[in-house]
Amino acid sequence: MAHILIVDDDEIVAELAADTLIGAGHACGWVTSGEEALELLKWRRPDLLLLDQDMPGMSGSAMLRQLRTSDKLYDLPVIMFTALNGSEDEEQAIYAGAQDYIRKPFDPKFLLLSVNQLLKKREGRDKHLNLLDVMERQSGMWREPESAEKRVV
Repeated sequence: MAHILIVDDDEIVAELAADTLIGAGHACGWVTSGEEALELLKWRRPDLLLLDQDMPGMSGSAMLRQLRTSDKLYDLPVIMFTALNGSEDEEQAIYAGAQDYIRKPFDPKFLLLSVNQLLKKREGRDKHLNLLDVMERQSGMWREPESAEKRVV
């Protein structure tokens, strides 16, 4: 079971997606704006974000750019919902940092397939590491934290 957050200003689409995902055993909630989502992400990190590309106020693309430049949310998996037609919009979603995109109106089976494929790719990986920790590991400067037994007081 994954925790999934849907961000879509179209409440009908969000509810249909949530019902589909909950029916498949995932925990799911939704909000109607990028601003609400960013506020919620301060308190709880989902396993996956379904993000509408075209919303009033903060667009999904703008929100995704904020996520990708955040040291805490840079690696949050994102699937973009798009009602826009054209490969240019799909390319924009991938370029902005989305792992996948789904066109609206969506087929519930395709939604589940996309979500499950992305979650499967992430199995076995650390849930999340702070970006600074990742950079230290990659540079060879990472030191495992001392356990309580090894600390000298």
